Amino acid sequence: MKKLFISALMLMLSVLSINAQNMIIATYNIRLLTQSDYESGNGWNQRYPYIVKLIRFHQFDIFGTEEGYLSQLNDMKAQLPGFDFIGVGRDDGAEKGEHAAFFYDTNKFEVVDHGDFWLSEITDRPNVGWDAALPRVCTWGKFREKQTGFTFMYYNLHMDHIGVVARAESAKLILRKVQEDEEREGLPSVLSGDFNVDQRDSGYLLLANSGLMRDAYDVADIVYDNVGTWNDFRPDRGNDARIDHIFLTKEFHVKRYGILTDTYRAKIDKTERTEPFMAGPNTEDSKKFTARVPSDHFPVMIEVEVVK
Repeated sequence: MKKLFISALMLMLSVLSINAQNMIIATYNIRLLTQSDYESGNGWNQRYPYIVKLIRFHQFDIFGTEEGYLSQLNDMKAQLPGFDFIGVGRDDGAEKGEHAAFFYDTNKFEVVDHGDFWLSEITDRPNVGWDAALPRVCTWGKFREKQTGFTFMYYNLHMDHIGVVARAESAKLILRKVQEDEEREGLPSVLSGDFNVDQRDSGYLLLANSGLMRDAYDVADIVYDNVGTWNDFRPDRGNDARIDHIFLTKEFHVKRYGILTDTYRAKIDKTERTEPFMAGPNTEDSKKFTARVPSDHFPVMIEVEVVK
């Protein structure tokens, strides 16, 4: 009888394990490729190997990116074995301009369907909406987890940095899209991106108080948030303004939420001055390096569990 009970318990745990889907989801503004960044010591060729190492070390399964040009996305893909990405350039709906692309682990997920719409009164082609300064695009994907069959919708965007009306209307637009897709597909949804507003802004509150989606920050079991998400390439910059967010529908249980403040060391230019280090091993060599961050935004990462 005891052996029978243990066997039944193990079977039950096995079933629960199959039905419980764990994923690492993230959003990362990787910072567009600019000459001025090279001149300031934050060039793309220097930064992106550390972006990739961060992603691999923290074991992202699926994540949205913002600001990336196609060449940058291809650079990342070349160093992320087993990953692919979807998304289009916001300027022409193909390859030109910044993307709001997804990367996903092809061993874990398959793309069932995907598409893009513009944050504007005209959603089906590139254009500038409301009082925005630039075209803004949202990329969406319908993903299926290969092992369990769990299927969900994922939206990623980059809202305008100037237009107050544009950000509010973009929030209303994405809520309508999520609601329509939920009614049609009946699937859980994730929304991530650079919203260019922090947790106190009315545009953010439209989403956080919608009753449709919840900020992962608010519902996580464990929160690691020692700083805001925009750092301006300054590792020592301190504030609590979160402008990069991940929202989810109620089907997701958020186990962990973190703003990842990983840094790397780069050689100091001869014209750059630093304070001397305390005496210790390799002190002279230590003076030749400075801390840098891989992007001017910190990535936001969450671990979620879905029980069906």
